[in-house]
Amino acid sequence: MDYIYQKSRYLVVIDQIKDKIKNGELEPGERLPSETDFAKQLHVSRTTLREALRILEEENIITRKHGIGTFVNKRPVISGGIEELFSVTNLIEREGKTPGTELLFSGYVEPQEEEINELKLQKNEMVLLVKRVRTANGMPLVYCIDKIPAHLFPGGYQLNDESLFDFLEEEANVRITHAKAFIETMGYHEEISDILKCESGTPLLILKQVHYASNDEPVLYSINFFRADQISFNVFRKRIF
Repeated sequence: MDYIYQKSRYLVVIDQIKDKIKNGELEPGERLPSETDFAKQLHVSRTTLREALRILEEENIITRKHGIGTFVNKRPVISGGIEELFSVTNLIEREGKTPGTELLFSGYVEPQEEEINELKLQKNEMVLLVKRVRTANGMPLVYCIDKIPAHLFPGGYQLNDESLFDFLEEEANVRITHAKAFIETMGYHEEISDILKCESGTPLLILKQVHYASNDEPVLYSINFFRADQISFNVFRKRIF
């Protein structure tokens, strides 16, 4: 006897909603109709719709806000493999977008204990602190806090809007070859979220990195706060036997 596989109704609904998002019928950030109206549109029961929405929420495709409604999640505009060392400028350009920079601060300051340890600073050595907002097609993408050992610039220096990787190579003859990275997440932060023009529900992705030259000398400590609704990172993992 031949058996005909029939897809569960809620799985069909999931595919329908995903198709609506894909073809632009439902836009990122858009609020979905009420359960009653949406169920009527899709010709299913509210129970079936709820099961479909539950799974879509687990897949991070929608977000339910209690007392407000259900919304289509905004898709990241930019993505990159975290195993590849890149500058923010390169990351933006590879996506076909125009990088921009808003320089908030550039000057020499006393380091904190964390930078002293990570950069193996000399006694009483200052660091060049650079604070910038990097944009993609004019939209704030990442708030960058970068610290460079002062001994790399004996005559002092003020950074403008160039790539830090290019800056170090051209001005200090230092080529960054590898980095140690730490990834964290953070919810809404009053100061940083305001700088990045984030909505109150937008989380932040934090990438902390210690960058090294070819001789394993630490030359740059950076903390980058990315808008999680604008960028996502992925990593290729290989099983070791």
